[in-house]
Amino acid sequence: MKLTKAQAKAMTEIERLVSLERRLTHDERLFILHNYQEGAGQLNSLTGAFFTPTGLARDFSIEVPGGCNTVVDLCAGIGSLAYACEGKAKTIVCVERCEEYVRVGRKVMPDATWVQADVFSDWWQQFGHFDAAFSNPPFGRIKADAYRGRYLGTLFEYKVIDLASRLADWGTFIVPQASAPFRYSGVQCYREEIGDNCRQFIEQTSIELGANCGIDTTMYRNEWHGVSPTCEIVTCDFTMTPQTAVVEASVREALAA
Repeated sequence: MKLTKAQAKAMTEIERLVSLERRLTHDERLFILHNYQEGAGQLNSLTGAFFTPTGLARDFSIEVPGGCNTVVDLCAGIGSLAYACEGKAKTIVCVERCEEYVRVGRKVMPDATWVQADVFSDWWQQFGHFDAAFSNPPFGRIKADAYRGRYLGTLFEYKVIDLASRLADWGTFIVPQASAPFRYSGVQCYREEIGDNCRQFIEQTSIELGANCGIDTTMYRNEWHGVSPTCEIVTCDFTMTPQTAVVEASVREALAA
């Protein structure tokens, strides 16, 4: 990705901030979140890494329950969602596979526990059950060789949600509009609409994808870097997922290990 002069200047300042030994101020952390270009030096288009705009992350946090002991940000990037949800839990765990994103994220979210790992690896074994999981996962047919679960389709976002159902009681996720069972963002009025991929996911996992409180993500469509996706925020009460389905998935995962 070729940067403009202004973007390159901002990235130089970000590198200076990240290299500081002291704790960054809130303004400095926000500067990084606003200006970090995830495509600079990274093949983010191949891995689907497009970071959540800060305004959308703030609205997203409304759907993450407060008063939690532990929450996990899956595919955390540099911590945009975790930053917005900083006051939601005593402990925040951020899981991200890209070493560079983790390096920057540790300055954005210094109090979080950062885990550099494939989200579908066994990193979760060192933690207990989470109160909530949230994610802006890569969208579409992204490589996920380590995934073992109930969903047999090809879409990465559904695989992350299925994983989260075994780790947490609650889930909040940003997904492409076509992957949600409803349409709200960018349309005149809310309507239910379940595509074939969404129906397959629900049938195979028994996970219900709920609507949010009324967040139109198209307000932030032009604030993404390099893309302008129409998304929806979906919510999941994993305590309502039939336990037999969760147990069966855990057994299959253990046998495949």
